[in-house]
Amino acid sequence: MSDAARADLAPTGVLRAAINLSNFLLVTGKAANGDPEGVSPSMAVEVARRLGVEVVYVTFKTPGELADAATEDRWDIGLIGAEPARAVHIDFTAAYSEIEATYLVPPGSNITTVDEVDRPGRHIAVPARAAFELWLTDNIRHAKLHRATGADGAFKVFTEQHMDALAGLRAGLGKDAERLPGSRILDGQFAAVQQAIGVRKGRSAGAAFLREFVEDAKKSGFVGELIKRFGVVGRLGVAPLAQG
Repeated sequence: MSDAARADLAPTGVLRAAINLSNFLLVTGKAANGDPEGVSPSMAVEVARRLGVEVVYVTFKTPGELADAATEDRWDIGLIGAEPARAVHIDFTAAYSEIEATYLVPPGSNITTVDEVDRPGRHIAVPARAAFELWLTDNIRHAKLHRATGADGAFKVFTEQHMDALAGLRAGLGKDAERLPGSRILDGQFAAVQQAIGVRKGRSAGAAFLREFVEDAKKSGFVGELIKRFGVVGRLGVAPLAQG
């Protein structure tokens, strides 16, 4: 590790790690001192350990707020879904984990596959500025997206306005399905949300260090061990190694 990487990633002498609290698969609890616990906070701890500095968490209620703060001096690394819209201000590693995104359809729906959702006249409820909402914005061609604040807001829009589908992470949609008897989660996925580590643009040494760290964390089994430790096996997967 070069001094340049440490200077890029911990210019104040500590690693300020931005954590998205809304992702319940990556942040699964809270320590006695209030710090977040889970896969993504633990990834930040390991980055700090390898840099030889302490970690300080900077928490955000939504991924959109975390991404917005990339233009400010509020965090050094951000653990967030990697999407092209966010890459304007953030350099991302390859993904360290993946989460399936799919649809919930209401009772009595004749939709049976993910591909059938994007049809003319159909309406999809989705949490605004989630990583999969950004993907849908770029890829939905015929259906209409209805954005709401947070997963609960999207569920309310879906049920109260009688939408054709609710977009979400598979694990989260399981809870929604329990709240709406007769609803179904579609098999398959429309996207796999790529959970990565980002650094603000212009910190090339830090970005190179993080890319190497993520690949080592996957190859060594570190990410897989975190998934087991925090009880999210089967809901959160280790991303494939980067190609090339």
